[in-house]
Amino acid sequence: MKVVARGLDLCAARGQSVAMDGFETLAERARALFDCGVAAADPAAAVRRGLTELSADPPGPGGRWQVIALGKAARAMTGAALSALPPGTDALVVTNHENAAPLAGAEVLGAGHPVPDAAGAVAAGRVEQALRALGPQDRLLALISGGGSALLPAPVAGISLADKAAVNRLLLGSGADIGQINLVRQALSRLKGGGWLRACRAPVVALILSDVPGDDLRVIASGPTVAPVGSRAEAAALCQRLGVWAALPEPVRAYLRASEPVVARALPPARNILVGSNALSLRAMVAAGAQAAPFALAGDVAQAAARIVAALAGLSRGAALVLGGETTVRLTGDGAGGRNQELALRVAVLAEESGLAGPWAFLAGGSDGRDGTTEATGGLVGPCTLAAMRRAGVDPMAALARNDSGPALAAAGAALVTGPTGTNVADLAVALRG
Repeated sequence: MKVVARGLDLCAARGQSVAMDGFETLAERARALFDCGVAAADPAAAVRRGLTELSADPPGPGGRWQVIALGKAARAMTGAALSALPPGTDALVVTNHENAAPLAGAEVLGAGHPVPDAAGAVAAGRVEQALRALGPQDRLLALISGGGSALLPAPVAGISLADKAAVNRLLLGSGADIGQINLVRQALSRLKGGGWLRACRAPVVALILSDVPGDDLRVIASGPTVAPVGSRAEAAALCQRLGVWAALPEPVRAYLRASEPVVARALPPARNILVGSNALSLRAMVAAGAQAAPFALAGDVAQAAARIVAALAGLSRGAALVLGGETTVRLTGDGAGGRNQELALRVAVLAEESGLAGPWAFLAGGSDGRDGTTEATGGLVGPCTLAAMRRAGVDPMAALARNDSGPALAAAGAALVTGPTGTNVADLAVALRG
């Protein structure tokens, strides 16, 4: 708990009349509940829960299993699958660079997240090659987890990788939620929105670890094994509503304006099985002694912070409230972003403005161990956080205006750093009163 200790030291140096031991205890409990939620999203355990589905339809004569795993949890999911499948099963893993460690029996490819990169484009070509090599006698086990949308860029004809990256940056800063972002991503991709089914002649079973509130399978990793969220025209209309249409690269605007071709046949069927989600993590946190909030982490980050501070004010002493989901941030500054870090800082500011009394703590973190483009996964704040920040020479309101909460929290010893967790079921938050 170095992050807590440093924050306490800075606060104590300023002589704050806060129960230091009380906050430290709350902070440790908040971190324990967060870790419990992350552990409940263990991708290997999720795959083991779903593997019983494979016995219903094994490969035909001369056929084989092919594993293709995509997302931040892809490596761990593949390890669990290979332990149960026949020796010699082919496995291809596409994950973020931070998680791309070697895995016996698998080809592991790293790719960029949250903005697509050239390594991701190479990985997309490799996935297409593996899909097209399968015949009706073979079986595809698709292992899908969050983050896959950015990791596997396969732009449609006329759209470049640079175009896709520009679209991604615009959408991430527009305040759009993940469902809206992935509607546009699908429209511009060969592999999203059922693209794996179009490219593959083998029957498909997909085990899916959800990072999307509500667990819409079309949205998780942009739905490579399910039907798309919507049409090109709907994607174009959304970009106009978000105010990013004029900034889109011209080839993207031209493609979204064009009429969609008539599809000759429906997508081949697939068995899509949800094996893990944010809801399961929240259930584990409640079982560990917390209570579930009556609202989700959702919508604009400033509005979410106001709801959380109101809930904190109403909490009985000793109570812990847990939340899950994903907020949105509209980027107006040039900072590093990070919705969980901004949420934590906004909660600290509103708590101070409202005069919230007594020891309290609030933690917000990404279950994957990363928040935006920063190394932190979120923030862990309390009554002394802003005093420590100001002592370090940082103006919290200026940091919020720049969308640069990460350095501000780090200066106060309030940045939450876990390192990559190997899973991804969206964001988790904990609010406590002492």
